[in-house]
Amino acid sequence: MFPQLLRGAKGLRGLRLGVAVGASSAAGFAFWQQRKVQQPVARCETDATTLGAALVGGLGAGALGGYVFGKKQGEAAAEKYEKYWPRKIMMLFGAPGAGKGTQGPKIVDALDIPQLSTGDMLREAVAAGTEVGKKAKAVMASGGLVSDEIVIGIIADRIKEPDCKSGFILDGFPRTLAQAKALDTMLATNGEAVSLIVEFSVDPAVLEERICGRWMHKASGRSYHVKFTPPKSMKLGADGKPLPDTMKDDITGEPLYQRSDDTAEALKTRLDAYKSQTLPILEHYKDKGIVKKVDGGRHINDVWTEVQAKLVSK
Repeated sequence: MFPQLLRGAKGLRGLRLGVAVGASSAAGFAFWQQRKVQQPVARCETDATTLGAALVGGLGAGALGGYVFGKKQGEAAAEKYEKYWPRKIMMLFGAPGAGKGTQGPKIVDALDIPQLSTGDMLREAVAAGTEVGKKAKAVMASGGLVSDEIVIGIIADRIKEPDCKSGFILDGFPRTLAQAKALDTMLATNGEAVSLIVEFSVDPAVLEERICGRWMHKASGRSYHVKFTPPKSMKLGADGKPLPDTMKDDITGEPLYQRSDDTAEALKTRLDAYKSQTLPILEHYKDKGIVKKVDGGRHINDVWTEVQAKLVSK
């Protein structure tokens, strides 16, 4: 039912647009005709006929073209609706370097849904002065940690926005089993639930290579890798490692840097934390049949192909 309504609505908007464009085209042609034929008075009747035909023809052609254009838009929207329905309430999980940051934006583009960062939502709520935002501001001002209850309230407000009507991806939340259960309770009040979790699985040795070879541009967030995507300026020393002074951003020429936790030692600590905190969340949702594992150790394009297959409704 809904796909048909989508097609109809899009087609109707296209029809109205086409009529307007057709009228404008016909009026322009009429003006041109008047400028072109100005001498004989005897031509007035003929010109009026010509102008009338041009107007009708322009309206008709414009309406038809607009309808066809609108119909195609409607069909595309309906196809996406049928392919990815129901509303996607998603989470992405994976150890540091597993590929969430690479594949997340692709999912956003494919589904036309936002990726919601808890940090961004918190800042927006505080800036907007919402009721929950005021509570968060007071806690932060006192040096305390924002409670799960406040974070859940901020998420509840944010997902009511129009851009979330087809779904959303939660980024950085939940981090604990208690947060996952609180999220489930909040969604259930609206008759909803988490519908898809994509888990990126990568061998620890591959993760270490990815993480330890990563260099960042601070201002833009652009990421480089000494092996996979090195900056054009990179030069290697006698030991085969990149010379730090040669690591420059391709666009600005500004120095790149490595995060303090992008080391083998720090990675081990981060992996231990991931296993102890995140894996219980995955176990919590596995019984619901919504956790889809993706081999994140392959080439980016191959990973994306598998991700796309997991997104399709069945």
